[in-house]
Order: sequence, then C-alpha cells, then structure tokens
Amino acid sequence: MLFLVFELDGERYALDAREIAHVLPLAPVRAFPGTPAYIAGVIDYEGAPVPVVDLPMLALGRPARALMSTRLVLVYDRDDDGAGAAASQVPPRRLALLLESATRTQSIAPERFAEGGIATPEARWLGPVARDERGFVQWVKVAQLLDARVRALLFPDPPSWQGAA
Repeated sequence: MLFLVFELDGERYALDAREIAHVLPLAPVRAFPGTPAYIAGVIDYEGAPVPVVDLPMLALGRPARALMSTRLVLVYDRDDDGAGAAASQVPPRRLALLLESATRTQSIAPERFAEGGIATPEARWLGPVARDERGFVQWVKVAQLLDARVRALLFPDPPSWQGAA
C-alpha cells in the first residue's frame, strides 16, 4: 500500500494515499473564528471553501510551520462515527490537512502495522504502527480526525448561511 509520509516534531506518520485527492503547496488560509484551535480556517479550492485542519496544532498544540515541505493535503471526510447506513448516504466532503515534511511516499504492507500498545482516546485518529529501517511510522486514520461536534461545525446540515436574509 502507498502512503504519504509526513513528520510531527521528528516522528513519522502516514496517510493512506487512496484517501488523498490532491497534494497542494502551502497557500494562505483564511482564519475562521469560533472553531477549535486546530481548525486553521478555510482555503479556496476550485471556487469553494474547504476547511483546513492544522495537524501539528491538533497533535502537538502548536501551529504548523511555514516550511518548504509544508503542504495542504486535500482529503475527503467520510463520517466514521458509527452512523451506519445514514452516513453512507452523505457524500464525502473535502477537508484539507496542513502537514509538515509531507514530501515523501512509502510503500508499506498493511500487515506490517500493529497496535502500538497504548490507547489514545483523545487522539483516536492515531492508528497502528509499523517499523522499518528508520524507526516507527504511525498510520493516521482520516475518518477519525473529526468528532461529531467538530464535523457539525465544519459541515452544517443545512449550511448555516442558507436561510439567512
């Protein structure tokens, strides 16, 4: 399986390449007050606003650095909160992830990943780990990044601007 590998303060993490729509260069993000600190704001992509999750802020409590290797990685949010058939009826929505050192891909067989032995209920998006010659790499589960409360803020149904006169 192919993964996009990125770093958080020197530790490696990986996104399943099948979940990635586009990898974009760093671009200005419009701040959006009233959201959790790790929601950096929105970008314009193909004429539509796309919410941006600052993964270093979510994971480490610090904003992503504007490095040559910092990327906006466009993924599709698929509600994985156990809503079952109802969730499968909702089309996936675009979400951008702000990632540092996101310039490499790596093939890793899924069976090489194993549970890390530490429960992370506050970071449920952290998946299993695999070991290679450079150490550990941890799988980040895109579907687990947003909890139901944050998903409702970013993707209100109906959109919050509808009906405003």
